[in-house]
Amino acid sequence: MKYWKVIWHHEFKDEPIVLFSEIGEDGYETRKVQEYRDGRRLRTDGTDETREIGLSEIPVGDIEDVAAQPEFSASVISLADFEVAWNQSASAKNQG
Repeated sequence: MKYWKVIWHHEFKDEPIVLFSEIGEDGYETRKVQEYRDGRRLRTDGTDETREIGLSEIPVGDIEDVAAQPEFSASVISLADFEVAWNQSASAKNQG
């Protein structure tokens, strides 16, 4: 597994600003956390996707390619760091 933290630099009010991803050896996300400007954190493992959060439908590619895009700051994080974000998040099905 790989673990990423991606900061999305934008001004969209209703879009996440930080994304944490757990990525399997096949390149697909297996779990994701999205953090919003208002402090909300949503999470999904694919079993409880909503219109606000879902796993990528295609392999995520290389982190270097993500980091090369000016709207993103991307880094590899540890499993422990991902688990902190996961545990501080609410399941998508428990929101709204």
